[in-house]
Amino acid sequence: MTGNPKQREGARELKVATFAAFRFLIEISRRMAQFSYRARRKDGQVVQGVLDVTDRSAALAQVERMGLFPVAVEAARGGGASSTAEGGGAASLMPAAVREMFFRQKPPKLQELATFMRQLANLIKAGMPLTAALNSMSSIDSKGIPKSVSAQLKQEVMEGRSLSGAMAKQPVIFSDLCVNMIQAGEQSGALENVLRRLSSHFERFAEVQSKFISALIYPALVMAVGIIIIIVFMTVMMPKFMEIFAGMGSELPGATKFLMDVSDLFTGYWWLLAAIGLSVYIVFKRYQSSDRGRRVVDGWKMNAPVVGKVVKLNLFGQFCRTLGTLLQNGVPVLNALKITEQIVSNSVIKDALARTRDDVTDGKTIAEPLARSRVFPQMMIDLLKIGEETGDVPGALNNLADTYESDLEVGLRVMTNLIEPVMIIVIAGFVGFLMYAVLSAMFGMINSISA
Repeated sequence: MTGNPKQREGARELKVATFAAFRFLIEISRRMAQFSYRARRKDGQVVQGVLDVTDRSAALAQVERMGLFPVAVEAARGGGASSTAEGGGAASLMPAAVREMFFRQKPPKLQELATFMRQLANLIKAGMPLTAALNSMSSIDSKGIPKSVSAQLKQEVMEGRSLSGAMAKQPVIFSDLCVNMIQAGEQSGALENVLRRLSSHFERFAEVQSKFISALIYPALVMAVGIIIIIVFMTVMMPKFMEIFAGMGSELPGATKFLMDVSDLFTGYWWLLAAIGLSVYIVFKRYQSSDRGRRVVDGWKMNAPVVGKVVKLNLFGQFCRTLGTLLQNGVPVLNALKITEQIVSNSVIKDALARTRDDVTDGKTIAEPLARSRVFPQMMIDLLKIGEETGDVPGALNNLADTYESDLEVGLRVMTNLIEPVMIIVIAGFVGFLMYAVLSAMFGMINSISA
């Protein structure tokens, strides 16, 4: 080999590094998960084997491509399935926290769940058996719900489990609301009707959610533009005016001096402002994560001016719609209250529902403990009492949900009409102050020059 000793040493280190990289890649390829399968051929003969794949859904797909009817697919012992099932062979080498962050399954959106339920109901209505309908769903591209979910549901049903039991194994995708309603539908023989009611339920919630977002888009856009204008002016434009003012040497108005001090703070101590803002955010989130802080913040949301009424209407409509849908589909009262308590996001209403559930266990009606909580409006309590007397609590709850959702639409329009002009006035006030501070200094300079 030619070259000086340093070059030879560098080439040797490069070879060692290349060899180590190849060994690393080979080790990754060996860390694929192993799944043992048991399947039947078309003639009924049972066959067994082991597959090196990334996850269980890939193992199911490979067994079906082999022309076999899968009976059971399980992670082989020592095959590393638990670590690779979440993200493949390379992901198994990552730390658990990093792997959880990158490969955590996200829950689908409400409209995506509604579409999934409606498609499954349509297939069952067409006369397809449940396993065939789930097999068809696994070939349909459903946004937000992977095809592997339908494939796993089909496999669980083929192994003898109910659809609700199979869905219960995927809590990220299917909530307790879905599981309990489908279980009630299976017991009553009205699975198709329950799926359609679930679809309608999720569509209503998605519609309310979209109305909230639509109502807040314009105010948020106006606020963002105003903040950007102020920051750009304070960090880019104001320093240039400061150079001009300093060169003239004339006395500046108080508003201009204040603006210059604020500009110095933005340009020279932005890191301190960012650190303070981040610290305040962290302290607030930690306080909000505590039980007491969560109750205080949720209580403030319900009682805030302008916004509080809209928040209450949304929460009461969500409560009535969820509880009414569960009771209408045959879910027991205690289970329905527990599921509704889990779905409602406000801790004040959660606490009220928890106390109501305890009182209902003692034999009381729903309306009486709800009235004692002093959280729910009197109209809801009165209609619930009438529903209990007539034996139609689900109907009363659904009527209340329709009323609150209609009032929510009006409340959102009123809130938007109030917030928009207030934000415009506030931003115009800030911009007007900036213009006054700069122009007053410029007019002072002109007067001093002319004098």
